[in-house]
Amino acid sequence: MITLFLPHPCLPAGRPTPLQIIGEGYNLGVRIDILTLFPEMFAGVLDYSILRRAQDHSIVKINIHNLRDWATDKYKSVDDRPYGGGPGMVMRVDIIDSAVSELKDHKSKVILLDAKGKTFKQKKAQELAKEEHLILICGHYEGVDQRVAEHIADEVISVGDYVLSGGEIPAMTIVDSVVRLLPGVLGNPESLVEESFNEVPPSPQGLRRAREYPQYTRPEEYKGWKVPEVLLSGNHKLINEWRNHK
Repeated sequence: MITLFLPHPCLPAGRPTPLQIIGEGYNLGVRIDILTLFPEMFAGVLDYSILRRAQDHSIVKINIHNLRDWATDKYKSVDDRPYGGGPGMVMRVDIIDSAVSELKDHKSKVILLDAKGKTFKQKKAQELAKEEHLILICGHYEGVDQRVAEHIADEVISVGDYVLSGGEIPAMTIVDSVVRLLPGVLGNPESLVEESFNEVPPSPQGLRRAREYPQYTRPEEYKGWKVPEVLLSGNHKLINEWRNHK
């Protein structure tokens, strides 16, 4: 069953509808191939919650590939010492190229996860969710041969200004943020409207972000901490005004 993302009549005036947030051009049956030296790291992340459900419903197909499968020597080597000297080992361009070439077709978008890349944001997640096929290359060791970024990858992406041991955790971050945007993945599509970081039209100060309003549930009072009275009023107009100003 495919969930249709239609405008909800109870959404506050002036706020984006689920259809506006999702937009057009999203695909069903999206394929994601991940190239890594540590495929076992992905087992728990992909086997539960939203990502598991999306795979079970054939909305997305996620394949984990061990880069060592493309190694050509008996030691399954995928890295070597850097030219010019320096610490650590560098992942080889020929191994990565062989792997990408085998998986890639004319619909593929190849992404290298690297700290030197452009910072990943929600807008990029929305763009990637419209692709039919993503190939994610997880860097490791001291780095990846620069020729991968220059000649093989379509984009180089970083998940933040900090150093991680490899590209596996960034790949998980991108997969989770992209898959949840695909039609039919979330049980309640309005969640895409309400949550943080969905971009809204520019203000005079530039592009601002819609922050998720505070939420409360039972008990109504706990240790003297009370739920705001407006949320108990039953007046949806006042509630929406309160939420829009939080």
